Amino acid sequence: MTDIALALLVVVIAGVLVLGITVMRSMWIIPQARARNVERLGRYHRTLQPGISFVVPFVDRVKPLIDLREQVVSFKGQPVITEDNVVVHIDTVLFFQVTDPRAADYEIVDYIKAIEQLTATTLRNVIGTLDLEETLTSRDRINTALRGVLDDASGKWGIRVTRVEIKAIEPPVTIKDAMEKQMRAERERRATILTAEGIRQSKILTAEGEKQAAILKAEGAKRSAVLEAEGQAIAVERVFRSVHDNDADPKLLAYQYLQMLPKLAQGEGSTFFVVPSEMTAALQSFAKAFAGAAPAGQPARTPAATAGLPPQPEPDGVETHTPPYELAPGQR
Repeated sequence: MTDIALALLVVVIAGVLVLGITVMRSMWIIPQARARNVERLGRYHRTLQPGISFVVPFVDRVKPLIDLREQVVSFKGQPVITEDNVVVHIDTVLFFQVTDPRAADYEIVDYIKAIEQLTATTLRNVIGTLDLEETLTSRDRINTALRGVLDDASGKWGIRVTRVEIKAIEPPVTIKDAMEKQMRAERERRATILTAEGIRQSKILTAEGEKQAAILKAEGAKRSAVLEAEGQAIAVERVFRSVHDNDADPKLLAYQYLQMLPKLAQGEGSTFFVVPSEMTAALQSFAKAFAGAAPAGQPARTPAATAGLPPQPEPDGVETHTPPYELAPGQR
């Protein structure tokens, strides 16, 4: 009785285990943005969508998960020859997304490896038409060409290529050195040109400043001379008006003339003094002035006596005019 009970217990436990395994194999929970392909008796049956799904255990086989999210894969440097026979290594980054789980599972064995090889082939075709300089400066063009070719080829695999980017382009070391030397020479040339332009601009500005300063200085001198001339003209006009308004007699004019004579010899280079012929007339007028102002009881002095000249007799009844006395050459 004990052996029978033990056998029944083993059978029950085995049945529970089989039932549990059956239930587990018949019920599948698929995460969001994932998918599983189901094969029934070795043939594709259907694709399990996110959520809970049931299959026939021991008849249906559920394949591994397929990620439906956008994925990123980086490919190592691919040796590519440019049009000018320079070997460069190009690293690429590929963004793709599985749109058809059945095609991605049954149309291609390894779509990642297939995309990598297709990328390398397309790069050789595109870079082969470009020289090194165009390769380094035409990344957008290369990216567009790669994306178009990869998207067309991977469409039947249930894959959509969303973006292709060139991560790095590595030319040979000798080419790098030559490019660095060229860049250094170009920058030195630009620096020299900028320095020369700066010096030229500085000289132009300095010349412009000096020109403006000279113009302003000349304008100031001109204005000053004009003002000074106007002032002198006004002063002369006022003196002339004052003399004529006050009716100055020849005595005052002769006195002013005598005061101006010493100023003629005040120059530093004056070594001799020339007495003009008009001086005798001024002296006569001045002497007449003093002769007319003699005190009472004294005879009036003639102009000749006032000037220290010998008197000249005048005939009776005849009015004579004493000519201007000119100094002898020894008395000048």
